[in-house]
Amino acid sequence: MDKQKNTKKISVLGTGGWGTALSILLHNKGHKVFLWGSTPDYVEFLKKNRENTKYLKGVKIPSDLNITSNMANAQIETNFIVIAIPTPYVRKAIKTLKNHYIPGTPIVSVIKGIENETLMRGSEILGDILGEQPIALLLGPSHAEEVARKLPTTVVVSSKDMKLAREIQNIFITKHFRVYTNPDVIGVEIATSVKNVIAIAAGICDGLGFGDNSKAALITRGLAEIIRLGIAMGGQRNTFSGLAGLGDLITTCFSPYGRNRLVGKQIAKGKKPSQILKEMDQVAEGILTTKSVCRLASKYNVEMPITKEIYNVLFEDKDPMKAVNELMVREPKSEIEDIML
Repeated sequence: MDKQKNTKKISVLGTGGWGTALSILLHNKGHKVFLWGSTPDYVEFLKKNRENTKYLKGVKIPSDLNITSNMANAQIETNFIVIAIPTPYVRKAIKTLKNHYIPGTPIVSVIKGIENETLMRGSEILGDILGEQPIALLLGPSHAEEVARKLPTTVVVSSKDMKLAREIQNIFITKHFRVYTNPDVIGVEIATSVKNVIAIAAGICDGLGFGDNSKAALITRGLAEIIRLGIAMGGQRNTFSGLAGLGDLITTCFSPYGRNRLVGKQIAKGKKPSQILKEMDQVAEGILTTKSVCRLASKYNVEMPITKEIYNVLFEDKDPMKAVNELMVREPKSEIEDIML
């Protein structure tokens, strides 16, 4: 299963941990991979050292895996394009891609975020710039650090075109990386984006020294918020109990690799978001996604109290303990009816 019989040329845009890990996975299956990065200096560093010490330390990049900062070189006769770029930078990168993109080339998005200005999901940003193109999502509980080290991982591929979804499934699946299909594009993108907001809350729980009871309640009620918003936007209920929903939520709320959880822990200790991000030198999608989710909740008239309190902590300088106390003393409700709303 690991070696692909029909070799494809695949361009992976984004030299972060996830782009690097997927490039290695695809290369190990026998595909010809081009890993593109936007920063020429760091691309040269990667080519020379064959290790992404900034985002995926300790994992060697194969010597024959192509790395480039030239978008034109990456796109020549490409069979598939993987977009592994943080949401705030996607639009700029795809505008550059448009100059070299051959219409009809399938795109695989691993973007987990919602654009602030437009409230567009990752696939919608791609469509907004490139027009109607074959797009699939590859999302779920999948930290780059574990995938790169071949630890068992399971994700979903979602697309409006299920023939494309099955093709992507076969390209990516290995004995270490299992891929399911799911036709619910909206639900998969909303679940894997909003979970980053709940992960910040989970980090705050950990940073404040709360226990298992608190964490379990947060994840359960956070999932209820994701379900309410996802269904209001057109997602399918079953998606939220699957890998892209509950699966990804559990991973990001517990994993030591989770950047959003780390943000929450640092906030609980008194640090400001701007200071935390500067020290991380990475993108924690949940911070900006919180703004987008609050606007979506208002637009679709969906109650999301945890998300609202995270917004207050991040952008209104609210004390995290006060936010927790106000969540605990809200008006009593029925759990089942509250999830159904």
